[in-house]
Amino acid sequence: MKTIAIMQPYFLPYIGYFQLMAAVDKFVIFDDVNFINRGWINRNRLLLNDVAHTFTVPLHNASQNKLICEIELCDDQGWRKKFLRTIQHAYGKAPRYAQVSTLLGNLVNYPTIRLDEFLLNSLREVVSYLSLEVEIVATSRIYQNTNLKGHERILDICRREQADVYINPIGGLDLYDDSSFSKQNLALHFLRSRPISYPQGQAAHLPWLSIIDVLMFNKPASVRHLLTEVDLI
Repeated sequence: MKTIAIMQPYFLPYIGYFQLMAAVDKFVIFDDVNFINRGWINRNRLLLNDVAHTFTVPLHNASQNKLICEIELCDDQGWRKKFLRTIQHAYGKAPRYAQVSTLLGNLVNYPTIRLDEFLLNSLREVVSYLSLEVEIVATSRIYQNTNLKGHERILDICRREQADVYINPIGGLDLYDDSSFSKQNLALHFLRSRPISYPQGQAAHLPWLSIIDVLMFNKPASVRHLLTEVDLI
């Protein structure tokens, strides 16, 4: 049984994104769709001074009229150094800071100015750190099917990958027609995250931050266990 999921690329997204990755054999990145301003493609949240703090990767002339794979990062090393300083300030005393700061340094300083390459590499770096067995590919490099829209494009990718199961986040429950998948002998499932909590060094747990937060307080084996805290419906 070959399982597949398809998502837009995000920078160091929350654990639910990686739960979806861990549930499939192949994870397809939609990088030839329109960029979304003030979305989660180039920003997320971390725990800073006991509150959620939003960090952003600065982009050059980003626009919703451009595809993600057409956008470039700001060609300035200053934001990369600032990001790593913020991480140190936020998590310098976290139990896994030494290991995770090395990981973040490698992916933040990845030598590219292309947003799609930067995001793809960052996801692969985290997957490698966690020893997850999932293949990550980008739509712009393989399928050349931007003429198709909505679920027709998803069905085309699943057909070409000879997938047996397509898994979508629970938020898409009302967006997809099960019959269109079953006509292709393709099972459609939705992934729902269970409530997750772990020690963060403060009294009340602040959930659904960037995967950075999870990695800072949990060993890779513990994170892999958290990735299984899901229900498939």
